[in-house]
Amino acid sequence: MSQAAATTRFDAVLSRPADLHGEEGWASVVLPKSVSDLFPRRGRTSMHGKIGGHPFHATLEPDGQLSHWFKVPETLMESAGVSIGTTVEFEIAPAPDEMEPPVPPELEKVLDASPPARATWDATTTIARIDWVHWIESAKQARTRASRVADAGDMLAAGKKRVCCFDPSGFYSKSLKPPREAT
Repeated sequence: MSQAAATTRFDAVLSRPADLHGEEGWASVVLPKSVSDLFPRRGRTSMHGKIGGHPFHATLEPDGQLSHWFKVPETLMESAGVSIGTTVEFEIAPAPDEMEPPVPPELEKVLDASPPARATWDATTTIARIDWVHWIESAKQARTRASRVADAGDMLAAGKKRVCCFDPSGFYSKSLKPPREAT
């Protein structure tokens, strides 16, 4: 599929999340299902696009309904001259290569402390690393997250390259969804 054939346009309202999770201001956009279907995965996946002619890259997050949503940073809204609550035209396409996920600091410590785990991590694909990070970050409680980090270290040290039994789309567990909109 050519780059031009994969590019699509759609209009969406920039929504203000009820909880910014301690981050600077940002908006959320839920992709129409027909647009999401153009992407290769129902889980986290990379895209590039334009908003108001301003190029950007983003990671699409699963919405638990076999579609995706993504964050629009405040800096991008400012440079594109758009604001929360407005309808904006997006032009997006799957990224030719998945973006490498940022490794959570606590997982980085485990990898640094275990050469076998690091070797397996380095030998996995970017998509596998995205799923490992997503599995850890999707934990709702700190205790669950800590347990997943420890388990990841053990599994990677044992040579396991893929996290098992994790639904990266959130569809079967219903654990993943877009941010709740502020009222």
